[in-house]
Amino acid sequence: MDTIKLLAAVGLLVAGIGVFYLFEEYSTLLRVLGLLVITGMSVAVALQTAAGRSVWDFAVASRTEVRKVVWPTRQETIQTTLIVFAMVLVIGIVLWLFDMMLMAIVRSVTG
Repeated sequence: MDTIKLLAAVGLLVAGIGVFYLFEEYSTLLRVLGLLVITGMSVAVALQTAAGRSVWDFAVASRTEVRKVVWPTRQETIQTTLIVFAMVLVIGIVLWLFDMMLMAIVRSVTG
């Protein structure tokens, strides 16, 4: 039964996309709203399956885990960003100097 429900959800979604492009003469706003309604119906049907419930449970658990994360302060973010910029600049200069040195060696060998 779950397979039939998932196929129905996919069928609804495909039909919604088809209807969206079929009625080009209507306002884009109305077509997008219709597509959103059909997508919502498709999701509602998909959530009635075991796979849909498992995806929903995963999304809820992920949201809970994101709330547990200790996010860096603004000052820590700025300091880390500045360190990254400085290191990129230093490595860029080192690579440029290395390239210049290799170019000088190649010029001296090739004449």
